[in-house]
Amino acid sequence: MSQIGVISLGCAKNQVDTEHMLAYLQAAGHVFVSDPSEADILIVNTCGFIEPAKQESINTILEMAEYKKHGRCSLLVATGCLTQRYMEELRSALPEVDIFLGVHDYAKLPGMLSGSASPACAPYAGRVLTTPPYSAYLRIGDGCSNRCTYCAIPLIRGPLYSVPMEQLAEEAEVLAEGGVTELNIIAQDTSGYGLDLYGKPMLLPLLDRLSKISGLHWLRVLYTYPDTVTDELLDAFSSNEKILNYLDIPLQHINDRILKAMNRRGSRAHIESVLDHLAPYRSRFTLRTTMMVGFPGETDSQFRELMEFLRNYPFDRVGAFAFSPEENTPAAEMEGQIPDDVKEARLDALMTQQRGISARLNRARIGQTVEVLIEGNDENGLFGRSFAEAPDVDGVIHLPYRPGLKSGQYIYARLLEAGDYDMNGGYLL
Repeated sequence: MSQIGVISLGCAKNQVDTEHMLAYLQAAGHVFVSDPSEADILIVNTCGFIEPAKQESINTILEMAEYKKHGRCSLLVATGCLTQRYMEELRSALPEVDIFLGVHDYAKLPGMLSGSASPACAPYAGRVLTTPPYSAYLRIGDGCSNRCTYCAIPLIRGPLYSVPMEQLAEEAEVLAEGGVTELNIIAQDTSGYGLDLYGKPMLLPLLDRLSKISGLHWLRVLYTYPDTVTDELLDAFSSNEKILNYLDIPLQHINDRILKAMNRRGSRAHIESVLDHLAPYRSRFTLRTTMMVGFPGETDSQFRELMEFLRNYPFDRVGAFAFSPEENTPAAEMEGQIPDDVKEARLDALMTQQRGISARLNRARIGQTVEVLIEGNDENGLFGRSFAEAPDVDGVIHLPYRPGLKSGQYIYARLLEAGDYDMNGGYLL
């Protein structure tokens, strides 16, 4: 039995991989420590999505290697997307690492740690949650078949693979029995769930199935691809009280020429039709998107078009990043690469504009009564999230301290003050 420290980097989908890996290790008798200096074995689950994420992964590996040089750690392991993609290069560049593992081989890790020459896959062991006990991610698929020209995900994780619905229902039931009340549903293309298995999108039937599970209170859907967001899906969000009115629809851009160069399905007209259909519900919905600036060939005029779109169709939440040329992707070889300083200036301008939009939309929420999931306390009192705040990526709602309230409880509060991203609330009498 060893003491193992695990550092998980990257997105929530990678976090689910980490949870499966922890379950295999726990079933093999290992225990976990949060302090790297107390670990016999250190594992870094890496991200390889864009250049900053790659660099963070490498820096973290080197940081953990110091515990191997000067501490009790005797074994350093690197897993995840970066190692899946650059296994041989990393073997040469990082001799400090003893074991490299890709994204599909976590069941082999216990055998590798024990020194087995040909480690067998361990029996499925479930998950060890790294989220709070009342909230979990349900990954309904892996990989992606969209083949966006800038994205390396299909090179790392392969084409879309949807998890069978029965298996997802069983996993969700186990999570609910363990105390999970908020289920955050994720995949690279969540609204395309089922295309590979059933020949058509099956997110709606899946949501209907999950909503019938006793104990689940909130179902939050993340990463819905624009051209598979249908009127029927939006209506289901609005009518099913368990499905939160939170639409996360990563758009990347709005200019049709840029969208075509990105190999994004759909068009500006379709995106606007989705948002127009949502307009009657808009006051009850929270909208989130992701935008990319500095894609090869993006002109000043096309960037201004993107900024104008965000003013005309304001989103409550916007994540944005500058284009990063990834090896072996078509966009990395395209003409018209944008200088880094121009990309950064555009990113700063977009986020500055969005900060004002977010603050304005938050102010419009003042006076609303919302259900709040209590998450913890700090020096100012309690804090939590409503339907409008996804975990890890959005703000929080601050509340005065009240004895007896604890993490995982749901209460109703009135929103009283608005910041750029967070809100202050008060209790109903």
